[in-house]
Amino acid sequence: MIPHLKRLLAVAMVASLAACATSNPDVISRHDAQRMSVVQDATVLSIRPVVVDGSQSGLGGAAGGVVGGIAGSSVGGHRESAIVGVLGAVAGAVLGNAIERNTTREQAIEVLVQLRNGERRAIVQAVGNERLMVGDPVVIVTTGGKARVTRAPGSRG
Repeated sequence: MIPHLKRLLAVAMVASLAACATSNPDVISRHDAQRMSVVQDATVLSIRPVVVDGSQSGLGGAAGGVVGGIAGSSVGGHRESAIVGVLGAVAGAVLGNAIERNTTREQAIEVLVQLRNGERRAIVQAVGNERLMVGDPVVIVTTGGKARVTRAPGSRG
């Protein structure tokens, strides 16, 4: 029974991490749907690759701690299983936290744009379906404090 429980917890941990937030400009959160956004015209000045660091919500550490504790408690006799269970929980929590951080990292781009009024802005977003290039006319769509850069309507694709 314990091996099945360990597998179930591991699957639950991976599934929960897959549901974490993304900075992909092609993914709009449910909360931002049907909300009016501010749109500004701009031109791309530069694009550089960056990495968005992974999150550490504690969910990975908690799930890893549970799996590690269960795995460790099945080792040895009563006294040994308690000690190994605690050590397994600590090791599992550390490992679960690292897994969460690594699986939620994203390859992204920092897009430096110049607005029509001459002001400049930098927006970091995951690489989406559109391939932006220096000189491209773009729009910055801001909803609820979050901004994304997309090719301007009518520009080449």
